[in-house]
Amino acid sequence: MEKILAPSLLAGNHANLKNALDLVENDGRKWIHLDIMDGHFVPNLSFGPQTVSDLREGSKLFFDVHLMLDNPHLYIDSFCKAGADLITVHIEPSYDHIETIKQIKSAQKKVGIALNPATPVDDITEIINEEGVDLVLFMTVNPGFGGQSFIHEVLHKVETLSNLREKTSSNFMIEVDGGVGPEHIQPCLNAGVDIFVAGTAYFKRNSTERHQFAQAVGEIN
Repeated sequence: MEKILAPSLLAGNHANLKNALDLVENDGRKWIHLDIMDGHFVPNLSFGPQTVSDLREGSKLFFDVHLMLDNPHLYIDSFCKAGADLITVHIEPSYDHIETIKQIKSAQKKVGIALNPATPVDDITEIINEEGVDLVLFMTVNPGFGGQSFIHEVLHKVETLSNLREKTSSNFMIEVDGGVGPEHIQPCLNAGVDIFVAGTAYFKRNSTERHQFAQAVGEIN
């Protein structure tokens, strides 16, 4: 399966997010990860659909939109119209997960389901089996703020899901998000990760180091 390095715009300079987006695009990356936070499900705020829409203009990057919201179903239409290519929602909040997944699919967008570090894989297997998703996102930090340390124990769950994917001949992608740096690449690859979200570890590096990061992931030769 294709390997992707998806820089997280949350770690960019919020006074000029367009510059951060241009840097990612000029680096030759394919994806950009956009964390949407409501201050309730996670203790932080980020940006909304208008920002995504403004960034979408002129960008050819794949917009990987991660909704860290208590009520994501209320904002699906807004983010679809804003230009999201993939929308990931969390399993933990109480809302109609199945209907929300169907809503995303009906807008011809790819759909992902996300788990926090303490959430068991069993919580999403029914949705994966019955509805099908394009991506499963494992949070490797407790969500809300950038710059946290990678929680290695999450890779046990990644491996469990990767084995299930193989047994069922499924083709959903597996993504990790939170504290991901070059030192975590090989353990993640061994566990079955396809997409690496990197914020601070990407934007704080120089051009050569970012290129080497993408090479280590396997996105480029």
